[in-house]
Amino acid sequence: MLESISHLVSFLYSAEEGGFSACARRLGLSPAAVSKNVAALERQLGVRLFQRTTRQLRLTEEGEQFLREVAEPWRQIEGAVLAAREGAAQPAGTLKVSMAPAVGRTYFVPMLEAFRERYPAIVPDLYFENRQVDLVGEGFDVAIGGGIELSEGLVARELTQVRIIVAASPAYLARRGRPEHPGELALHDGIARRAIRTGRLYTWTLRTDEGEEVPADFRAAAVCDDPEAMAHAARAGVGLALLPVPHALPFLQSGELVHLMPDWYALARPLCIYYPSRRLLPAKTRVFVDFVVERFRALGLAEQFRVPS
Repeated sequence: MLESISHLVSFLYSAEEGGFSACARRLGLSPAAVSKNVAALERQLGVRLFQRTTRQLRLTEEGEQFLREVAEPWRQIEGAVLAAREGAAQPAGTLKVSMAPAVGRTYFVPMLEAFRERYPAIVPDLYFENRQVDLVGEGFDVAIGGGIELSEGLVARELTQVRIIVAASPAYLARRGRPEHPGELALHDGIARRAIRTGRLYTWTLRTDEGEEVPADFRAAAVCDDPEAMAHAARAGVGLALLPVPHALPFLQSGELVHLMPDWYALARPLCIYYPSRRLLPAKTRVFVDFVVERFRALGLAEQFRVPS
């Protein structure tokens, strides 16, 4: 049985690498040994799997069909072996994580001390950027943010729904007055948000829990492509701003911004933690995802991001 497995692995890696020599380097064997293993598998199956020439190695029709049938089960076996090895030891290694800058710095970086105490052999490698990263293509283990497209091979675990609220500085309100209804926003200066990917300005519809809806229209006094910058501009009195609660919350708690029309809000995309959809995740990824979800709920952040206190 073990000999048959070595024959199968030689076939799979030869197909993946496109030749016996590359497969041999991967397995630490000689090209002749790999060729011998593949030939033995062909004898066992009674079919030719490769067309061999002096210049190239090409799968036969039977070889392509056999590869389709065995490649995925073999990947699952490799994953199971990796998971078993990792499970026998403490989760370890560098964990490449993408985070939205302000939300990452404010809410997730403070979690790292407790995470490192629990998993000292894992080294979080954090990237702060306001863009949709390609987790698989760029080699990220995890991403935290909102609105990443769920392409094939990704999983999103929702942390919370995020509301957009209207806020302004006390100085702005003293100068321009306080709007009491979304219909009054047209009389006010506001800080508009530009989408990074398209360059278009965001439009929001404010709503209540009772089902009322009113477009949020104001005069654009400034335009930003970053909600953290919008919050700082609003704090400086440039105008009112429609801000995601996570970005507004520190300024609301300090009194530098005032939450206007608290019954009215818009909905942003959910805040999620994203990771590759492997059936068997590396232990370092699995424990980080579970830790963040657990800590997020324990700190009450899920509720705060929906209804700022």
